[in-house]
Formats: sequence, structure tokens, C-alpha cells
Amino acid sequence: MSSVPFHYVDLRAFCYATEDEKRVTGALRTFLPEEFEIERVVNAGHHGDHIVVLSARVERADDVRHVLSKLSDLAEWDRVLAEIDERVDDNNSLFLRLDKQAAFKGRAELGQGITLRAKVEAYPAKHEKAVENARETFAELAEEAGEADDSGGSGGEAA
Repeated sequence: MSSVPFHYVDLRAFCYATEDEKRVTGALRTFLPEEFEIERVVNAGHHGDHIVVLSARVERADDVRHVLSKLSDLAEWDRVLAEIDERVDDNNSLFLRLDKQAAFKGRAELGQGITLRAKVEAYPAKHEKAVENARETFAELAEEAGEADDSGGSGGEAA
């Protein structure tokens, strides 16, 4: 993927008192370049429970490409592409929810726990243009993922 039609990508996960912060950090790191800085903010929940918000903003084009390459493992590309219009808001931000448990195991799956927000480049800055750019990028990622599967990826693995 030569050009990256995203200004930046934000990744965020909450670590609740019942979770191991190192594991949640590891899940977030699944999508980040090596040694990438993760911000850590400590908050208190409604009942006084300890909540740590872990987040990272990826802005450099090579780093954004890295995040997108990790997303290419998604099995649900048909669903993402079908919902792309709803996943891009009026501010041209694209949203995906990723499964925290799967990410901890090194896999990219849609689910709960990690929020990905990507600011889509669109000139002019219109919703339709942002959707078109996001669709093209994700269709390319889905195609790359399909090619990787066809070339003998991990195929035949029991789940």
C-alpha cells in the first residue's frame, strides 16, 4: 500500500480493576509498531473502582501502514465493507471495535475492548469522499489478506 488515506489512527482500551494491565497493554501493542509509546491515564469508575485508559495516536505514514497491515488479518472484511458508510461519521472519522482477548493472542477480530478511530483524508472534506477513500483502502487490505490466505498462510489450523 503506497499512499495512506488517513491523517492518523487512534487506538484506545480500558483496563478495569479485574484485568491485568500488562495483558491489556499487550493487546493494544498487537496493532502498534514496536516500542510505540502508549499513554496511560488513571481514572476512577462510578463506584470508585480503578480504571486505566491506555491510548496511542499513530500519525507517521509508515506507522499507520503498520496498523493497517495488522488489520489485514480481519476475517470480517465483508461485514466491514458492507457497513463502511455507517462506520465513517460526519467528521470523516472511521470507527472499528476490536476484540481485546483476540488482540492479546495476536489476532485482529471485530469485537469489544479496543476502539480504533482513523481520521480519513478526504478532499473535499465530505462524508461521501471519506467513505470512498476508506472503502478503497479496506478493499485493498481485504484483497491482500485473501492473497496471503491463498499463498498458504496458516491454513488448516483448528480453532
